[in-house]
Amino acid sequence: MGLFDRVSRVVRSNVNAVVSAAEDPEKILEQTVDDMREDLVQLRQAVAQSIAAQKRLEQQYNQSQTQSSEWYRRAQLALQKGDENLAREALARKQTFTETANSLKGQLDQSTNQVATLKRNMTALESKISEAKTKKEMLKARARAAKASEQINKAMGRVDTSGAMGAFERMEEKVMQLEAQSEAVAELAGDTLESQFASLESGSDVDAELALLKAQLDPPALPAGSPSALEALPAATTPMDAAPQQQAPVDAELEELRSQLDQS
Repeated sequence: MGLFDRVSRVVRSNVNAVVSAAEDPEKILEQTVDDMREDLVQLRQAVAQSIAAQKRLEQQYNQSQTQSSEWYRRAQLALQKGDENLAREALARKQTFTETANSLKGQLDQSTNQVATLKRNMTALESKISEAKTKKEMLKARARAAKASEQINKAMGRVDTSGAMGAFERMEEKVMQLEAQSEAVAELAGDTLESQFASLESGSDVDAELALLKAQLDPPALPAGSPSALEALPAATTPMDAAPQQQAPVDAELEELRSQLDQS
């Protein structure tokens, strides 16, 4: 292989690579459909021109046929009149127009076949354009979906999944820790409230005990007409002046209890 062939192949391969990379499916599809439409316009113009040519040939053929028939009639007329030379001249003219008509008939048949072929091609091209339009939209949608998928895959490739999941796990652990701290604070607040109520309840017990103690120390009031408290009590074995001495420590202790309750 010569150097020129190798260089030519390298150049062609690079050009093909550049062209392939620059091809946008949506733009290429649109341009292809536009090219097909231009071909259809040119084909329609060719069909119109062929039909016009066919019409002219058909008119010329009909005129030649008419002239041939007319000269034949004239030849008959001249022969009837006994003018054989004139009849022969008329037949010669008739022969010329007949040959012309036969030539035009061949051209007319060829033009008719050509017009029919062009019409079939035009119909086929119209069908292909209609199919291309439908397929173009489908391919454009697929191209857009492929581009979107490629972008998503590239974005997913740039994302560090393991690092992201690790961050989520750390944040989840931190949230759980915050929740535990919140529950602990709530529990401590509940304990403080319970202790306050327990203090109130214990205070009520002290009051109840104090009332019981008062009831035990203070004798109940006697009804009217009953003997006095001293008379109701049994006779003491000790002298009467000993009772105030025994009651004094009790009164002192009661006063001390009262002062303690007032301070609490």
